[in-house]
Amino acid sequence: MKIAPSLLAADFAHLAEEVARVAPEADLLHVDCMDGHYVPNLSIGPPVVKALRAHTDLFFDCHLMIDNPGTLLDAFADAGADGITVHVELGDPRPLLDRIRALGLRVGLTFEPGTPYSAVQPYLADIDILLVMSVRTGFGGQAFMPEVLDKVRAARAEIDDRGLAVEIEIDGGIKVDNAHLAIDAGVDILVSGTGIFGADDPLAAARAMRNGAARP
Repeated sequence: MKIAPSLLAADFAHLAEEVARVAPEADLLHVDCMDGHYVPNLSIGPPVVKALRAHTDLFFDCHLMIDNPGTLLDAFADAGADGITVHVELGDPRPLLDRIRALGLRVGLTFEPGTPYSAVQPYLADIDILLVMSVRTGFGGQAFMPEVLDKVRAARAEIDDRGLAVEIEIDGGIKVDNAHLAIDAGVDILVSGTGIFGADDPLAAARAMRNGAARP
């Protein structure tokens, strides 16, 4: 099980320190990039990624919630991104996936809770990470939507049956008391913002999630 603390819930005035706090239990750092158009919120762009890159060697898992991700792929790569995830809702993602691959980055594809698994299914062989959103994108602190776990199970079965090297990631409302649900469904990477950075002890929270703690 891999843990990806989400910077969206970190203290933006002390990002380097926040990352250092959780680094011992972090496998990736999830970077939510919002443009105020695809989602009604603004967050992190390439300049912040570049500034933070000098302070950590963690894998930068950049989730682009923007209308025209193609215009910023090079900028994120130059800033130090290690992987880029784009939304299937924007249309045929193959040109974007090919460009991300050509930049030497890990390729991710994601879909909203209301989008069926069939929308991403044709692209499984073209990606490295399938990000299953368990909240509607745009804001942190939302409640986990357990109904998306059916999509996780469907993806897990197909990925295993086809022998694909695709990791399943889940993002949205993941906390210590529900992490085991995602783990049992077949997730490989747990993304958590407030569940980690909002905890009294962020490092302990990340460790508990990795271990699938708080099972009934």
